[in-house]
Order: sequence, then C-alpha cells, then structure tokens
Amino acid sequence: MTSTPISSTSKTNSSQTITTSTQGSTLADILERILDKGIVIAGDISVSIASTELLHIRIRLLISSVDKAREMGINWWEGDPYLSSKAQTLIEENRQLQDRLQSIEAEMRSLKALATSQVDLGIREGEGF
Repeated sequence: MTSTPISSTSKTNSSQTITTSTQGSTLADILERILDKGIVIAGDISVSIASTELLHIRIRLLISSVDKAREMGINWWEGDPYLSSKAQTLIEENRQLQDRLQSIEAEMRSLKALATSQVDLGIREGEGF
C-alpha cells in the first residue's frame, strides 16, 4: 500500500506575517524550554479596608525541572519525610519516642516523690532522738 502526500499551496503576504517567539512551537517545546531554564512567578496580594491592611500574602512560585532546581541548590523535597515513602515509619517512630519520654518523665516524678517522702520520714525519725 502506498500513500501520496497531500500538499496544499497557499499564498501568504510576508509583510502581513507576524513572527513570534513561539511560532512553530508546540506546547511540549514551550514546556521543555520553561523546565530547562526555569521560571519565577512572584506576586503580592493585599486585602485592606479603609487603609488598614487586613491580610497580606506573598506568593513566590518557581517552576523548573528537578535537575535545574538541584543545580540552583533547591532540594527541600529530598529531606522532607512527609514527601517520602518513609513518612509513616517516621510518624510511628516519633509516636513511640514520645510514649517512652512520657513514661520516663512519669518514673522520674515518682522517684522524686519517693525521695522526698524518705527525706521527710528520716527527719521525723531523727527528731525523736
């Protein structure tokens, strides 16, 4: 089976053609350029009533590839336990450590109370001599 290409001819006036930086680029090409170079979007949002600022939000957004972000020294997601598969393990380990700490603190309080009561008892016994 053979196919013949379909060609169309159209006349365009070159003086009417506007050349843009994205002309002939697909969305994939544009996205590749953005991720390769990176893009920063910054903005401020303020809510005010009668010249009294009620709310001020600063938005800083960086869009880049992971490689480009690492190149810039940005790698916070690598150390964030909530973004890794170890999150549940770390949460459980943290809970166990908190339980152990509470039991140690309770034991320390009871030992202090026992020591205080023995000192009080020793003083009372010594008064009888």
